[in-house]
Amino acid sequence: MTNRVVLISPAMNRSLRQARFDDGGPLDEDGRERAAAAGSLPSAARVVVSPSARCRQTAGALGLDGVEAAGPTGLDVGRWRGRTLDEVAVAEPEAVGRWLTDPSSAPHGGESVRDACARVAHWLDGLRETDGRTLAVVEPDVVRAAVVHALGLPAVGFWRLDVPPLTATEFSGRAGRWNLRLGRPLEVRGAGSGS
Repeated sequence: MTNRVVLISPAMNRSLRQARFDDGGPLDEDGRERAAAAGSLPSAARVVVSPSARCRQTAGALGLDGVEAAGPTGLDVGRWRGRTLDEVAVAEPEAVGRWLTDPSSAPHGGESVRDACARVAHWLDGLRETDGRTLAVVEPDVVRAAVVHALGLPAVGFWRLDVPPLTATEFSGRAGRWNLRLGRPLEVRGAGSGS
C-alpha cells in the first residue's frame, strides 16, 4: 500500500516576515488573503494541524478542519521565542553559531534540531500505518525535519532547506521508504480556469 502525506506550510505572519522566532502571532492581512485565495487541495482521509496560530488560521482559510497534533509541532526555541535571529545573534553570537552548526545543541533552553527531527520522523513514520492521504498544515521547520528524515540526510542539512509559505511538500511512502515532491505552490483559485 502506498501512503501519501502532503505537508502545507503556513501563510505569512509578522514573525515569518521579520525572521522572528514564532511568537504565536496570527496571520497578517496579506497572509490571510493569500491563504483564502489558494486553490483546492486533494481530498484526504485525515487533516492534521500544528498547534500554532498561523497553522490553525491557514488551515481554516484553506477550508480544512484539522485535528491538532503534537508530533508536527514546530521547533521549541525556548527563551528565543519572539526575538529575531539578528537580535539573538548580537546578544549571543557563540550560542547562535553552535545552534546553527551542531544539531544536538539547544542553547535557548528549548529543543535541539536533532530532537525535533527525531520527533517529526516518528510522527511521519506513524502515518505509514494509516489508510488514505493525510493533509497537514505544519510549521516550515516540520517540513525541513520531515525532508531530512525521508532522504536520510544528516541533521546538519536541516538549515539548508528553504520552505516558502503556502507550498505543499508531498511524501509517498511504501516498502519502508519515502519519496518526495518538493515545494509545489498552492494555486490561486480561478487561475487557469477561464473565470
